[in-house]
Amino acid sequence: MEWFEALILGLVQGLTEFLPVSSSGHLELGKAIFGVDKEFSLMFTVVVHGATVLSTIVVFRTQIWNLIKGLFQFKWNAETRYLAKIAVSMIPIGIVGVFFKDYIEALFASEAMVLIVGIMLFITAALLAFTHYSKPRDKEISFLDSIIIGIAQTFAVMPGISRSGATIATGLYLGNKKAVVAQFSFLMVLVPILGENILDLMKGEFTAEGGIGAIPLLVGFLAAFVSGLLACTWMIKIVKRGKLIYFSIYCAIVGTIAIITGLL
Repeated sequence: MEWFEALILGLVQGLTEFLPVSSSGHLELGKAIFGVDKEFSLMFTVVVHGATVLSTIVVFRTQIWNLIKGLFQFKWNAETRYLAKIAVSMIPIGIVGVFFKDYIEALFASEAMVLIVGIMLFITAALLAFTHYSKPRDKEISFLDSIIIGIAQTFAVMPGISRSGATIATGLYLGNKKAVVAQFSFLMVLVPILGENILDLMKGEFTAEGGIGAIPLLVGFLAAFVSGLLACTWMIKIVKRGKLIYFSIYCAIVGTIAIITGLL
């Protein structure tokens, strides 16, 4: 992988991690365009995902710090309840990760990946389109809402289904506040991604055998981090204004192109 390829893929990851267009789908399409070898593509994916986790922490640093302070008061306060809801939301993806990880990795190695991404992008487009008709109320996210949003997140293991799109759309369907749903969506994924990165480190995913150099990894990391900062801030504003329908159109267009390409 050349440094300029890493730069472009890092930018794609950082932007699409937070925008509801599927970062995994776009990253796989980008790898297909550049012909990135599957033997070290997982290594690069883990690195740029780590960068977007860091950008999330930076954007929500005040909220995260307040949650930590509230937690260490050792009381059943608002912060502890919020963290408990995040923990509940992670149960479904934890189950999928434990019992279906091998099947998911096999899917990402499929020769029909471009076609799969195209089909899944159409599903994302439909999810986002329906939010145009949702009627969010002023209710806060409940524990039941948390588990439902967590279940929605499990479908985003499919390349082409947007994690932020699925979780934010589900939260809006449930009638939760727009800004609250956006923040919850971004914070709930921190632990699963960090856990995935740690597991890959323990398995030796970052050995030199993959053939990818340190420079492309660094360039990809920085590109994903900076673009992630911008996209995360932008996405919060977009959700508040209810402008997700435009991303639905975008996903439908890219999905059409991917399906046609995959069938050729």
